[in-house]
Amino acid sequence: MTSWKLTLPCTRAEAEAIDGETLGLEPPPALMVSEEVADDPDRWRLDAYFEGKPSAAALRAVQALIPSAHGLKATAAPVPEDDWVTLSQAGLDPVRAGRFFVHTSAYQGAVPAGARAFHIEAGRAFGTGHHETTTGCLTLLDALRRRGERVRNLIDLGTGTGLLAFAGLALWPRAQATATDIDPIAIEVSRENARVNAVPLGRLPGTLALGVADGAASPLIARRGPYDLVIANILAPPLIEYATDFAGITAPGGQLLLAGLLTRQAPAVEAAYRRQGCRVAERLVLGDWTILRLRKRLVARRRGGRASVPVGAERW
Repeated sequence: MTSWKLTLPCTRAEAEAIDGETLGLEPPPALMVSEEVADDPDRWRLDAYFEGKPSAAALRAVQALIPSAHGLKATAAPVPEDDWVTLSQAGLDPVRAGRFFVHTSAYQGAVPAGARAFHIEAGRAFGTGHHETTTGCLTLLDALRRRGERVRNLIDLGTGTGLLAFAGLALWPRAQATATDIDPIAIEVSRENARVNAVPLGRLPGTLALGVADGAASPLIARRGPYDLVIANILAPPLIEYATDFAGITAPGGQLLLAGLLTRQAPAVEAAYRRQGCRVAERLVLGDWTILRLRKRLVARRRGGRASVPVGAERW
């Protein structure tokens, strides 16, 4: 049977909110979202693949998932079989980053010896491991653990699929872990991914607490902080906008892992956090993207007008 494809423009927010389960179509179309222009949240795309020619009602149902596509003509076209095989596998190859091995259900091979595998499906939320920013965060997290860094309390802001929070808890299994996202759909996705990957949910050390939050503004975030590791794989503008808040929930001497920024945007992000007492400890460049690891200055305690730090501690 010939497959048919419908393509619609969308925004990143719309892409992350797509829930194919609400379509009620049998058989359901395969939905794939992707960036059309790097770092432009308004230039994303939805591709819907149907088994056979879709009805007008099916096209309308998919179009209804994209509010900004209202008024556009939804037209599907047949996909040559060889193209369908290529497209259906595009971007679904497993990703190896440090000790982590991230795959979708399309992968039927063996997990490499010694790897920590995560099964993360593409589609409803950002963060499958295939984008350079997520791969870079996984790589730097693994490097932190190999250097013997101790993390007791971590948070993943804008968690998407939950992957980076899962990785942090795998590296530091006794830590208190929190993951938040502004999108309730992303938290639903993270909860389902936690179940699939046997990540324990809860509020105690060794479990992951999930919650909806805009930036760092949340009673959950405030109650569980400060954090000695803050992860934020979002975009450069919100990283800069929330620099005061993100640095504010970081414990003195704690670290921030920032991603979602193009290399040309890195100086502006670094400057925003430098003003909050955070210095760059490491940069990882993958393609056009830079992942930053920063460390927050230790808070000095005043004695008679002079600053002091614990004996043997660095001022950074």
